[in-house]
Amino acid sequence: MIELPEALSRAEELDKSITGKTVDKVYPPSSPHKFCWFNGEPDDYDGRMRGKKVKGTSGFGIYVELQLSEGIRLCFNDGVNARLLAPSDSIPVKYQLRIDFTDGWVLLFTVAMYGSIICFEHTYDNEYYVMSKEGLSPLAEGFNEAHFHKLLESVKPGISAKAFLATQQRIPGLGNGVLQDILFKARIHPKKKIGQLTEEEAMRLFGCIKEVLAEMSRLGGRDTEKDIWGNPGSYHTILSKNTYRQKCPVCGGDIVKSAYLGGSVYYCPECQPL
Repeated sequence: MIELPEALSRAEELDKSITGKTVDKVYPPSSPHKFCWFNGEPDDYDGRMRGKKVKGTSGFGIYVELQLSEGIRLCFNDGVNARLLAPSDSIPVKYQLRIDFTDGWVLLFTVAMYGSIICFEHTYDNEYYVMSKEGLSPLAEGFNEAHFHKLLESVKPGISAKAFLATQQRIPGLGNGVLQDILFKARIHPKKKIGQLTEEEAMRLFGCIKEVLAEMSRLGGRDTEKDIWGNPGSYHTILSKNTYRQKCPVCGGDIVKSAYLGGSVYYCPECQPL
């Protein structure tokens, strides 16, 4: 799933690879997906995008956005996978959107679980898009201790650490995937109540948010996600679907996986006591 490290990494990869290319043709889904959402009909994307030049790409929150000429934009989020194919590559039969460029390169979008591929002109009036784009990034200088304290004070004390970090996009781009390592390094249980955090724990959590997200972004995203060429990110997750059957790297104890708030959480009961 696209979270802030993947949004920044995919945007950087695409910016270096397709900026300056001109759209030759856009193909609608060859394999419709009921949990892939579009802005209007995907059949109309060709008319909106054909002949437009890619001017740049940006990443913010849970979105990657392509800026094209004449104010046209294409953004994608959540479980949308983007793959860049060379003219000599074979093109998969199944996809949710395909963009052919005039030089023969192809940008292909597929969806695993759910996600949106949105083509629009100039502005997109969507709650999550606006929060991602206009919210203060945790990697920004302004996301400081004072700002973090305001976030803590804005929620009810009975809310859990996971709910605080991963719901309502309080921290743009921080979701259930990246929070696992953040909480592990902060030594905070995902179910611990925000009102029970000591000042030391709160500041430890703040520091880990900044440090872990910066490291994930620097290394091209997590190894549970893939780049535009199909390679996993270089950040090796400590707690994820790839590692939870292994022992805790700190204490050697068992890692626990449990369902909580609509997704799985991973934690070490010894290092992250409740």
